[in-house]
Amino acid sequence: MANTSVTFRMDENLKKQFESVLDELGLNLTTGINVFAKAVVRDNGIPFELKADPFYSEANQAHLRSVITELEAGQGRPHELIEVDDA
Repeated sequence: MANTSVTFRMDENLKKQFESVLDELGLNLTTGINVFAKAVVRDNGIPFELKADPFYSEANQAHLRSVITELEAGQGRPHELIEVDDA
């Protein structure tokens, strides 16, 4: 099977981090990209879940705006820090 060249742009810092991870796995950049491409073809899609950060959802943004409005109107209630165990 013949090889072809592919050119694309990537943030320089991201590239360095990507190469560092690949190096720890014993792979170079070309091999890492080929592994990803083969996984996309095999899975007929991106081989991992793509999801947006729920913090930026319209519902959460509306909630945050309403809470800010309440706080600005002096309707907030102080409370102690609530700590959650990550068990």
